[in-house]
Amino acid sequence: MSLKDRISEDIKTAMKAKDKIRLETARSIKKLILEKESSVRISGQEGLTEEQDMEILVQLAKQRKDAIEQYKKAGREDLADKEAAELAILEEYLPRQMSDEEVAAVIDEVVAKVGATSMKDMGKVMGAAMQELKGKADGKTVQAIVKSKLSS
Repeated sequence: MSLKDRISEDIKTAMKAKDKIRLETARSIKKLILEKESSVRISGQEGLTEEQDMEILVQLAKQRKDAIEQYKKAGREDLADKEAAELAILEEYLPRQMSDEEVAAVIDEVVAKVGATSMKDMGKVMGAAMQELKGKADGKTVQAIVKSKLSS
């Protein structure tokens, strides 16, 4: 089942259950999927690839994480809680996030593969690492681990 179909089913389920947060979140995902589909049709692509679906979900999750951080700084716990609830729903669609140890193991492989030896090679390592870890690990986490590996 494609992400779009799964979202459509979840919208129906949320409407029946009167689950407002789940409904709003699913609708926001569907809106972005439809927008992305219309933009790729121009280039002749029929629908979205799994990778493009993942990009949408990662983008939405990142927006929620940033919003939570901003709301907490502003002392708006009520809004931060709403964003956290939406993030939890989004994470149901994303693949399981890797632990820091798993991310570090992948980064070790990437460092060895690209032959990185210093912070000058950070760009090479980050590019290759994010290709491998797309949707499975947060970019900030990856960056922090890469920095620690290359600075030691």
